[in-house]
Amino acid sequence: MSKLTENTIEDFTIELLQQQGFEYVHAPDIAPDGIHPERQSYEEVLLTERLKGAVRRINPNVPPEAQEEALKELQRVHSPELLVGNEAFHRMLTEGVKVSYQKDGHQRGDLVWLIDFDTPENNDFLVANQYTIIENDVNKRPDVILFVNGLPLVVMELKNAAGDNATMKSAFKQIETYIATIPGLFTYNGFVVISDGLEAKAGTISSGWSRFMAWPVCVQRTGRRSADGDTFRYNKYYVYVLECENDSYYIGQTSDLIKRWGQHISGQGAKWTKIHKPIRIVHYEIFPGREEAVAREKELKTGFGRKWIKREIEAGRNKPFFPNGETEIRANSKSDTATWHHGYISQLETLINGMLNKETLLDLIRHFIVFEKSKKVEFTKSRTGSVGEDLKTGITTISTVKKMAAYHQYYAVNRAVESTLRASNFSFENKTPDNVALESPESYGVPGVKSQPKGDRKGGVVWHTQGSGKSLSMVFFTGKLVLAMDNPTILVITDRNDLDDQLFDTFAASTQLLRQKPKQVQNRGDLKEKLKVASGGVIFTTIQKFQPDVGNVYETLSDRENIVVIADEAHRTQYGFKAKTVDDKDGGGTVIGKKIVYGFAKYMRDALPNATYLGFTGTPIENTDINTPAVFGNYVDVYDIAQAVDDGATVRIYYESRLAKVNLSEEGKKLVEELDDELDGEDLTITQKAKMKWTKLEALIGSENRIKIVAKDIVEHFGMRQEVFEGKGMIVSMSRRIAVDLYNAITELRPDWHSDDLGKGAIKVIMTAASSDGERMAKHHTTKAQRKMLADRMKDPEDELKLVIVRDMWLTGFDAPSMHTMYIDKPMRGHNLMQAIARVNRVYKDKPGGLVVDYLGIASDLKKALSFYSDAGGKGDPTIAQEQAVELMLEKIEVVGGMFHGFPYEDYFEADTSRKLSMILEAEEHILGLEDGRKRFINEVTALSKAFAIAVPHEQAMDVKDEVSFFQAVKARLVKFDATGAGRSDEEIETTIRQVIDQALVSEKVIDVFDAAGIKKPDISILSEEFLLELKDMVHKNVAMEVLKKLLNDEIKARSKKNLVKSKSLMEMLEYSIKRYQNKILTAAEVIDELIDLSKEIVKMDSEAQEMGLSDYEYAFYSAVSNNESARLLMKQDKLRELAVILFERVQKNASIDWTIKESVRAKLKVIIKRTLRQYGYPPDMQKLATETVLKQAEMIARELTEK
Repeated sequence: MSKLTENTIEDFTIELLQQQGFEYVHAPDIAPDGIHPERQSYEEVLLTERLKGAVRRINPNVPPEAQEEALKELQRVHSPELLVGNEAFHRMLTEGVKVSYQKDGHQRGDLVWLIDFDTPENNDFLVANQYTIIENDVNKRPDVILFVNGLPLVVMELKNAAGDNATMKSAFKQIETYIATIPGLFTYNGFVVISDGLEAKAGTISSGWSRFMAWPVCVQRTGRRSADGDTFRYNKYYVYVLECENDSYYIGQTSDLIKRWGQHISGQGAKWTKIHKPIRIVHYEIFPGREEAVAREKELKTGFGRKWIKREIEAGRNKPFFPNGETEIRANSKSDTATWHHGYISQLETLINGMLNKETLLDLIRHFIVFEKSKKVEFTKSRTGSVGEDLKTGITTISTVKKMAAYHQYYAVNRAVESTLRASNFSFENKTPDNVALESPESYGVPGVKSQPKGDRKGGVVWHTQGSGKSLSMVFFTGKLVLAMDNPTILVITDRNDLDDQLFDTFAASTQLLRQKPKQVQNRGDLKEKLKVASGGVIFTTIQKFQPDVGNVYETLSDRENIVVIADEAHRTQYGFKAKTVDDKDGGGTVIGKKIVYGFAKYMRDALPNATYLGFTGTPIENTDINTPAVFGNYVDVYDIAQAVDDGATVRIYYESRLAKVNLSEEGKKLVEELDDELDGEDLTITQKAKMKWTKLEALIGSENRIKIVAKDIVEHFGMRQEVFEGKGMIVSMSRRIAVDLYNAITELRPDWHSDDLGKGAIKVIMTAASSDGERMAKHHTTKAQRKMLADRMKDPEDELKLVIVRDMWLTGFDAPSMHTMYIDKPMRGHNLMQAIARVNRVYKDKPGGLVVDYLGIASDLKKALSFYSDAGGKGDPTIAQEQAVELMLEKIEVVGGMFHGFPYEDYFEADTSRKLSMILEAEEHILGLEDGRKRFINEVTALSKAFAIAVPHEQAMDVKDEVSFFQAVKARLVKFDATGAGRSDEEIETTIRQVIDQALVSEKVIDVFDAAGIKKPDISILSEEFLLELKDMVHKNVAMEVLKKLLNDEIKARSKKNLVKSKSLMEMLEYSIKRYQNKILTAAEVIDELIDLSKEIVKMDSEAQEMGLSDYEYAFYSAVSNNESARLLMKQDKLRELAVILFERVQKNASIDWTIKESVRAKLKVIIKRTLRQYGYPPDMQKLATETVLKQAEMIARELTEK
């Protein structure tokens, strides 16, 4: 069996890309000194001749001199700021390079296109591996680069899934190193891909680790075969279920499902299908090999398996196969060990086939990358706090983040564009492109838009759960639609001013993709003016501005058909056609009668009769809602909570009731229950009645005594949360008055949290106020600019602002990823509740989940919200009771505690500091003595820590806090002693989960590796006789071995940068000893003896160089030539020493800066080395091996050789 290595994974990657139509070249072959050079120097990153050929082919009507000028313009792209240069390149790539030339005596402007986006096959697709680049004397060689027309658009870094250190994180770190050292390559980058062969993720050059996302699906045209016509496009094995006549099923497995289906329907299949005619393939699963497929087939053929199939089909969870349609292939999920339509397929394979196929790659580059701008103002002066006063002018900095669509955004946007073109009667082919198939809305049990007729003006509804990037999806949709339609007007509507501002800011930050600046409507008159203009544009308004001046008919503003209305949170009742009866008042506010009003959608239809409507929502449409489908149509795409959590696009939300902790009277509880859907504004007359209840409840909730109780609980609760879980929190109050009173009560308990300066303080109220509200409330008034500043502070994890109190603002649309806790003290229902709690579901570092804390008893409302969520087709619970995290925590406590069977760790809690330190050492010794103890313990404590972070401050969590502290302390030492780090280091681990600190140990500062092992830190060499003797005499042999292993590993690694032969030999000795220890061949005491012998070898190596009078590098060459017995016997030490000195001198003299990659210089050095070896009488039979060894040694110190 061939061993899995980085090379085999690289070969597999190249093979998959070749299947997608990429030409393959080994990069050294096209290097400047290669057999078919395609660039003049290693400093060049573009394949210029390929680029020139593509430009000529794509732009035949542009004169050659203009084409040449465009190429020069491209090559001049450079900026000290990498993102600035990359953005300039991206603009050229997606908008064309502007040129001008003389034609017929006139100066003419034109565009030169670098890529033919409309015809992918008209471009040159190339994959090259080991492509060397030199920049500022730094030599780097990325694993795989994908070129389109000679442009290096995709850089791939691959690691080995079977290697302990070859992790996804190490691949990410390698990309960061490339970006820092050879930024010229990334000036022309589209995006990067990292993979360990199994997992695979993509991101941009500005993406942090947590923002790299998988592409876990790819689409297969099931009727398509490979070029040779023999093999199925994906070489996989299928288990399939046939639905046959007489309500029967047939189960089988095959490597070619299309062929097998044909055999069944033609009567050439199984005996069963000859008798019972097959109707359809009702379900299929995919496996990488026949063995797994056969095992699954047997499993499904059991009685239990057949019952399971029937149940899943009845529930609509089956995966039908359409022989002439499309098949979704999804990578196996970590959290889903079942095989239900998830074949065992690596993410690397689905990413290459789904994301890097020609059509999708070009589509992503053109339409799904955005350079998002954000302004940050640093103020030098603070405000005085007077009403309406704006902040003083400060220093404004503009930062750029390059973002790319995740797979669910990509597929949803393409579906939405297609549906919008259909609904607007715009010319298009009624065909779903190959790269736009995914699970249909119908698979969720909800109606889709496919059944809707052309020209019905209903683009549909995109339901993407909150936190999954819905706003950015709207930007991508608008950017693509602008190019697809004839200069359209895109009208983006929300139902609140603050939401309008938030969404407008998102669009305004993405003007390059939109190819225009969006405009925000100021008033009704401004709305009419902007919509009457026929020149198109992207316009933002609130739906309330569509209110007729008189009567119930709004004037027609435009009858153009290329107007598209995008509604955010399309489920809201304001968008409906339903008529309502309300009080009619005169100018003084006196009720003078009744009048009929309509939902604003009716007035929009009046104003824009031929517009097409598309809705986006973070929560599903209720089954009883007939208004939303009437306006927008059926679902375009569904991305629910279960899928978002599974993909890592969001984190889980947990629920904790603290109603028992605060004092709400029975009358108050009854009022909370009575305030039902009437609060949603469905019927204005009922809402008037509800206001009386609201006022009464507000008085009860906002009573002075209760406010103090809630404030005290929040301070204690949030404080305990912050001890274990770094981040931010939000408090939701039912009125501005309560918000201010709560602020005062909290800051009375924690005066250090208060500050009059908006730029300082740990807690703020987010609200507006008028002079008439009085000074007590008015001092919390904020302007739009001030709220923007506070939002920036809240989004900044390092800022001291940790808590905000809100009423309505920031409950939808606000995105602060580090927010982990929401305190709800306001009655909320349905969509509003679902949207509010989603503030804590954003991904941030290793955040395990968000917590919603209930002070009002909203559990029943939450259940109702969850009920309509599942009834509407949603999969997965939007929230999970905190008790589940507590249960998991207790389960993990039991598991970890079980690993200490026979070890009295309970004594730790009552011990003094000295004894605690000793016990941590003894605990390490105990864990290291277990079978696979270190790995199991670290994994289990990591899971325990995540569950504990969610469970705090539940009583049962606080009961085990000391145990968690002890387990985490032991884990920290085990991680510290890990010689390899297994991909983890203090620098690499992004974490929000804090270790529970044992205060008794804080003053001791137990952070040193020797202190942690109970060893006095030596002032002399760590490999001295004195130190080795101390290690040997340690009582805890396992710990002593771990310490010595790590120290030796570090020592050998330090030497490996200088001496190839010696370091390799020493490392082999170390690995051999450790492997025998792990296999129980050696005891801890015996392996310590071997490691001490190895330590002496290292000391001997250092002293030998000094005794011979050789520098480190000369000694490295001596090691290379003395590495065989015949040479040592024939030439003796003195002659070998002389040979090493001469070799070093001659190699150094003839080595140029880029000698390691220039074959001509390497060949010259080879000749010099061989000649020198012969000159000194080196054994002829060993000269070839010695020459290669000396060359490899020289490569290792290449930089030092050229610093003459």
